[in-house]
Amino acid sequence: MGADHPLKAVTLTHVRYQRGDQLGHFLAWVSLVPVFISLGGFVSHFIFRRELQGMFFGLGLVISQFINELIKKSVQQDRPETCVLLEMCDSHGWPSSHSQYMFFFTVYFTLLTCKGIGGIWKVRAKWAALFLPWSLAVLTMYSRVYLGYHTVAQVFAGAALGAFLGGVWFWVVNSLLFCYFPLIEESSFGRFFYVKDTSHIPDVLKFEYDNARAAKTGMAARKAMASKSN
Repeated sequence: MGADHPLKAVTLTHVRYQRGDQLGHFLAWVSLVPVFISLGGFVSHFIFRRELQGMFFGLGLVISQFINELIKKSVQQDRPETCVLLEMCDSHGWPSSHSQYMFFFTVYFTLLTCKGIGGIWKVRAKWAALFLPWSLAVLTMYSRVYLGYHTVAQVFAGAALGAFLGGVWFWVVNSLLFCYFPLIEESSFGRFFYVKDTSHIPDVLKFEYDNARAAKTGMAARKAMASKSN
């Protein structure tokens, strides 16, 4: 490693706050919510669920972040002066990718919930389900300004772009691409990875719960019959 090549940190989880600032410490963790959603949410979803709605949801977030990087490189607006302390002055700040990610996620999730996809049908349950992502989206905006990574204008630009792209992508998936879901399910890819679409089922949680219990009861009955015949 040559001395003439300065070191650069991986900024994915590299969030700084002022020592002793409890609010800053809390907001630093809030600022990592997009990472938790990506790794803990969508990766786990693909491993355990294989739902097409979730896959296209995740694909939309990837496309949104790609658009964010294109805009940042085109506009090249500097971060606030605090970037010196944060060692972030070598990257651009408009629009905020964290705000864009969270508002894309929140708008898309809201539209999914309002449409009834995901098994949340009761009005109270819907409001409870939507309170958390909207709260985290606003807190993420605030955290990026409070911690000195962005200006107010940069986080609002990211939020507006994320909300717009989330709404557009939801329309694209559920109006244009939805008709291809059966083809994907029946494709070699879909059959190999057990990809499925359950958006037509009103209450997925109850449906899977009832079927799991029925399968367990059926297996127990077959075992009992087999033991009697022996």
